Amino acid sequence: MIRTLLADDQGLVRSGLRALLDAREDIQVVAQAATGEQAVALARRFKPDVVLMDIRMPDLDGLEATRRIAADPGLADVRVVILTTFALDEYLFDALRDGAVGFLVKDTEPAELVAAVRAAARGDALVSPSMTRRLVAEFAHRPRCPRETNMLDALTDREREVLALVAEGLTNEEIAKRLILSPATARTHVGRLFAKLDARNRAQLVVLAYETGLVRPGWTTKSEAHHSGRATRRGRPSTPTDRSDRSPTR
Repeated sequence: MIRTLLADDQGLVRSGLRALLDAREDIQVVAQAATGEQAVALARRFKPDVVLMDIRMPDLDGLEATRRIAADPGLADVRVVILTTFALDEYLFDALRDGAVGFLVKDTEPAELVAAVRAAARGDALVSPSMTRRLVAEFAHRPRCPRETNMLDALTDREREVLALVAEGLTNEEIAKRLILSPATARTHVGRLFAKLDARNRAQLVVLAYETGLVRPGWTTKSEAHHSGRATRRGRPSTPTDRSDRSPTR
């Protein structure tokens, strides 16, 4: 059973979501919150599998509520999905940066919303790679709290390469094929990235890869260029060994 918490200041929205989700045999709405403070308190009380979180709420907005949930070690298994009116919004970038697993536009079809809740409970990414890159390209150059570039110093060369491929949107299986590794080895590398970079999910890894300059919007990873035989440069890792062969255009 997927235990779900609804957080939205509009009672009509909460009622509609509850009716939709409770009608499924594998989903149960365990609590509802009208403010961010209530959302955090109820998350700590019920420890749901998934929180559907509105961004704009009184008392405490959804971003800060997401940040508090993500920062609480006791809620490490709680996955926050942001509910939004707009698909491309600076607040969404901040939400992904702060620990949300993805977002849903409020006019999402009912079947898609149910599928998203199930995907979040499994730990799957809810934001398409293309949408994540659009958000990052739009907002990563002006974060409220810039990342320290030296936080990547603890990574091996292979881990940096894997991080760049995660930022490209590849699954563990696709990373394994690209780098000619076993799926288990690829999973191990991704797991080490989570541990070393203190990231909760793949969306955070994508944001971090761009903010630290490991990859940049519009470039291609070296492994992708080699794999496809193209000389494009969308998402290419920024490493000391390859800086001499590219133009300074940003």
